[in-house]
Amino acid sequence: MRKIKILFVCHGNICRSPMAEFVFKDMVKKKGLAGSFFIASAATSTEELGNPVHVGTRAVLGKLGISTEGKYAVQVKREDYRNYDYIIGMDSANIRNMNRIFGDDKDNKIWKMLEFAGMSRDVDDPWYTGKFEKTYEDILAGCKGLLEYIMNHDKDRL
Repeated sequence: MRKIKILFVCHGNICRSPMAEFVFKDMVKKKGLAGSFFIASAATSTEELGNPVHVGTRAVLGKLGISTEGKYAVQVKREDYRNYDYIIGMDSANIRNMNRIFGDDKDNKIWKMLEFAGMSRDVDDPWYTGKFEKTYEDILAGCKGLLEYIMNHDKDRL
């Protein structure tokens, strides 16, 4: 069976999107579903390419026993649209940039993270706010909602 492929996207791929990537990986592992998923993250910009996950993200996830070891920022590519089932941006600017990179979202693959938590607002960038715990709370809510959505709409692939 083909894995469900999820790409989390933010501006630099060092704070929010890797946080979502590793939170979701941990979540599906704990539910015994890790084999059903391929989960990654990427940036819309080139500013942080090759850099490791931000120390603030590593600190928040480290307290939970979640490692980001080996993750370095990469940029989203046009072909990612074809390769992923769910492409999840952290904020409205990410969504605009993804639409510019991918072109038309004809397959309705692009979502904003907090849509899965029943909210329309953005996940604030802790690079600017310094509020990594708040970002984690938003991402956790979004990841829980995403998993619930998949279990209801894509359960035949689990």
